[in-house]
Amino acid sequence: MNIAEKIAPYARTALGATLALAAFGTVAALAQDAAAPAAPEAAAAATMDKGDVAWMMTSTLLVLFMVLPGLALFYGGLVRTKNMLSVLMQCTGITATVIIVYVLWGYSMAFGDAPSAYWGGLGKAFLAGVTPESMAATFTAGVEIPEYVFIVFQMTFACITPALIIGGFAERIKFSAVILFVILWVTIVYFPIAHMVWDSDGLIYGWGALDFAGGTVVHINAGIAALVGAIMIGKRSGYGRDNMAPHSMTLTMVGASILWVGWFGFNAGSNLEANGGAALAMINTFTATAGAIAAWVIIESLTRGKASMLGAASGLVAGLVAVTPAAGFVGPVGAIVLGAIASAACYFFVAVVKIKLGYDDSLDVFGIHGVGGIIGAIGTGIFNAPALGGIGYGDMTVGGQVWTQILGVLVTIVWCGIGSAILYKVVDLIIGLRPTVEAESTGLDLTSHGEVAYHN
Repeated sequence: MNIAEKIAPYARTALGATLALAAFGTVAALAQDAAAPAAPEAAAAATMDKGDVAWMMTSTLLVLFMVLPGLALFYGGLVRTKNMLSVLMQCTGITATVIIVYVLWGYSMAFGDAPSAYWGGLGKAFLAGVTPESMAATFTAGVEIPEYVFIVFQMTFACITPALIIGGFAERIKFSAVILFVILWVTIVYFPIAHMVWDSDGLIYGWGALDFAGGTVVHINAGIAALVGAIMIGKRSGYGRDNMAPHSMTLTMVGASILWVGWFGFNAGSNLEANGGAALAMINTFTATAGAIAAWVIIESLTRGKASMLGAASGLVAGLVAVTPAAGFVGPVGAIVLGAIASAACYFFVAVVKIKLGYDDSLDVFGIHGVGGIIGAIGTGIFNAPALGGIGYGDMTVGGQVWTQILGVLVTIVWCGIGSAILYKVVDLIIGLRPTVEAESTGLDLTSHGEVAYHN
């Protein structure tokens, strides 16, 4: 087997060409030493670090914790009492569905062996060829983690992304429609974007775009799909007339706090190793979020005269979204500024743009995840500058990196926007997206699930 054949599996299963090049250097060095008497000892250079494995397993559980119960409670508190359980059930159903889909064909489509710029093929469908002994590369040459660990870590990302989408049309969609849409959406939209951004053969990765933990793959994807859904499904019955205030800011605060804690697995876990890179992502997840909360609270205090808990929770999520693509690249002070900028922009979209345009993005998924993700992705190209505390660009200039980031954002928006619109229409034709007016008025808890969240 030649060197290219030895490194190919790692190049296809790791997050990018950086891993492949690093591993290639290790293999090339071993090949060069092959003629020396000590060559047999060098052949054992690739190792599995138990600390890295333990950290990645912990990170995986933290990301799952973000969905259940974190996101479910965050969204559940924001809807009216009569729809609380519908949100909890949608998050639960999506998580279970995507886990099954990811094992059957999702992992193969995102990180399979096909040398395509758009998908990984079906060579690893049903996890073919994956065993407890098979490994995936990390960012350090010769250091690996079990492929099963890499699979379940990426699987949790695939679970939370479509769960985020439901906030765009909460309180007005059939449960069966949600599940069918999610199966189609992760297959047609999410898995190809994940491959394009994170796989070494991927289109956007090949351009040199930076996305540490999912600004494009998770947040822009979810934000655009939520906006398209909100427009196509239409406004909630009584929107602009009835009181649609959150029924429990207490639960929303609890959910937001769980999201922040879980996000350390989301961001620091994306480093794939327990080292200084994970530490950088960890501190940035603190600082960007703090900057965003402060910015939202200050803006709200100046414009409305009071700082609300809803505003603080919204700023918290906006900061987390913005730092996601930048977590392993920018400095802690730059992360504060990036979080504050994103928070201000998200506030403007939530408080001004949505009202002016009249669309009903129930829980502001586009206003926070879409807008915050776009600013974070483009801002990564700016705040990565060494002068601003970032780790630098390598051979690329600041302008070149920013333009590359913009291209990655545009491809994600177009792919997701068109794909999502088609899939909503398909689901509507098959089973219908929206419940009856009577069912919506009664509440989806009773009409869709036959139970209620609270008993007087």
